[in-house]
Amino acid sequence: MKRQACLICIGLSGLCSPVHAQLDASRLWLNAGFYSAHFDTDQGLRNANPGLGFEYALNDTWSVTAGRFRNSNNANSNYAGAYYQPWRMGNVKLGVVAGFFNGYPNAFDGGWFPALIPTASLERGHWGLNVAWVPPLDNRLYGAVSFQVKYRWRAD
Repeated sequence: MKRQACLICIGLSGLCSPVHAQLDASRLWLNAGFYSAHFDTDQGLRNANPGLGFEYALNDTWSVTAGRFRNSNNANSNYAGAYYQPWRMGNVKLGVVAGFFNGYPNAFDGGWFPALIPTASLERGHWGLNVAWVPPLDNRLYGAVSFQVKYRWRAD
């Protein structure tokens, strides 16, 4: 547990760099986990994945993220990563999130593993929505479309 918390803190340490010595509250998002619509509906997977996470926009293209949630296998998972979303379609940003996850019993004995996940984000005012396509991974992870509602106290 201490190692996991340490990794998440390291992932967020970029927020304290000289470039971002002062946090801008309008760039900080809070989320309450995910809702996952699984492709394999007969596996008894948990669709509601409550948790607590944060996302901080470094600029219009890059964001860092970290959090903890109850995963589809009903176990606790942690994540830390970065969004890269250079493309736009109206109000929707498109790109990927690259990061590390843990807590999936069938994937790497529940340990940390890397992931690269296509994402789309819609952000307006205080509310936002991240949509991710999670590809299946050979009997280790089940694929899903995952939805993450996010909120920020201070909008642009």
